Amino acid sequence: MMNNLQEWPEPIIRVQSLSESGLSMIPDRYVKPLSDRPIINRSESGNNEGDDGVNIPLIDLTGLTDDETGLPPTTMDRISSACREWGFFQVVNHGVSPSLMDRARETWRSFFHLPMEIKQSYANSPKTYEGYGSRLGIEKGAILDWSDYYFLHYLPLSLKDYNKWPASPDSCREVIDEYGKELVKLGGRIMKVLSVNLGLKEDRLQNAFGGDNLGACLRINFYPKCPQPDLTLGLSSHSDPGGLTILLPDHQVPGLQVRRDGRWITVKPAPHAFIVNIGDQVQVLSNANYKSVEHRVIVNSGMERVSLAFFYNPKSDIPIKPVEELVSEEKPALYPPMTFDEYRLFIRLNGPKGKSQVESLKSPRCTCD
Repeated sequence: MMNNLQEWPEPIIRVQSLSESGLSMIPDRYVKPLSDRPIINRSESGNNEGDDGVNIPLIDLTGLTDDETGLPPTTMDRISSACREWGFFQVVNHGVSPSLMDRARETWRSFFHLPMEIKQSYANSPKTYEGYGSRLGIEKGAILDWSDYYFLHYLPLSLKDYNKWPASPDSCREVIDEYGKELVKLGGRIMKVLSVNLGLKEDRLQNAFGGDNLGACLRINFYPKCPQPDLTLGLSSHSDPGGLTILLPDHQVPGLQVRRDGRWITVKPAPHAFIVNIGDQVQVLSNANYKSVEHRVIVNSGMERVSLAFFYNPKSDIPIKPVEELVSEEKPALYPPMTFDEYRLFIRLNGPKGKSQVESLKSPRCTCD
C-alpha cells in the first residue's frame, strides 16, 4: 500500500514560513476541535494545567552501565512504578555528555534556520517519510499540527543513508552519528532495567526486539512561534508506536504534555535530562504491565521550540507479541502477533490518533484497562 503513496494529498506548506510571515491568525487547517485545544496561560486564574507542582518522575541513573544494571533497589522500584503508572520518566546521570546533547539540539536548530531552498532539497514524501516534513498522515483535508520536522533512520545499517542526512550545518552528519551511537547504548541499558523489573532475564526484551538487529530513528521537531497557541497543537495526542522513546527536550521552552488521570500535565524538563517514554511495542511485549501513554505538544506565541525524539524500535519484520513468561491463565495474551512494519503503516496512513491503534489490537475477550 505504501508504494501507492508517492505524494502528499495537498501542497505542503512549511509552518515555519507561515510563522515568519507575521500572520496574526492561524489558517483554519491548523485550528483544532474545541475538545482538543489546550489551555494556555491561565496562571492569573491559578488554574494553569501542569503548573501545580506535578511532574513526571525524575530518576538518577548513576551506576547503570553497558555491563551491569548497577542501580540501587529503590531506583529500580522507581523506574518500575514510572513504567506502570506514568509511562514516562526523566533520567539524569545517564552517561551521555551534556555538551553532546547541547550540540545536537543547537545543530538542528541551525538547520531549521537555513534558507528554505536548502531545506527543501531534503523534502520528504509519504513513501519514505525520511527527510524534511510538515505533516504526518496522508488523510486529505486533515487538520494539521503547528510544526515542521526532520526524520531519519539510524539503524539498521541497510536504511542508514548519509545522503538523506543534512550536509549543513557542516558538523551535522558527524553530530547525528555520535549522538545516535550514544543513544543506542542508553536505550539498550534501559531495556535491561525494564526486563529485570518484569522478572525476566535482563536480555529478554532486547532479544524479543531482534537482539542487535534493532531499528533506531530520529525525529527532530521544530515548533515555530504561533500567534494563537490556544487554538492548535504542535503535535496531536498520540502514543508512540515504537519501543522506547528517548527525548531531548528544549531546555528553555516546555511544551510536552502527558495525559494522566484525564488531565494534561506539562512536563518541566530538568537540566540535561532525557525524557524516556514507553512505546506501544513495549506495552505489547510486557502484556500491558507497562503502559504507553498519550502525550501531545503545545506551542508558544513568544518562542520557537526544538526537540529531538530518538526512537529505539524492534527489528521491523519480526512479529511482536507478549513474552510467554508474562502470559498466564489469569492474564492471557492481550495482543496478537504483529510486525512493527505492519503496525506503523497504520500511523503513516492515519496520523496521530491517541491510543486507538494499540487499543484496537486487544483481543475481544480482554477487559483490561
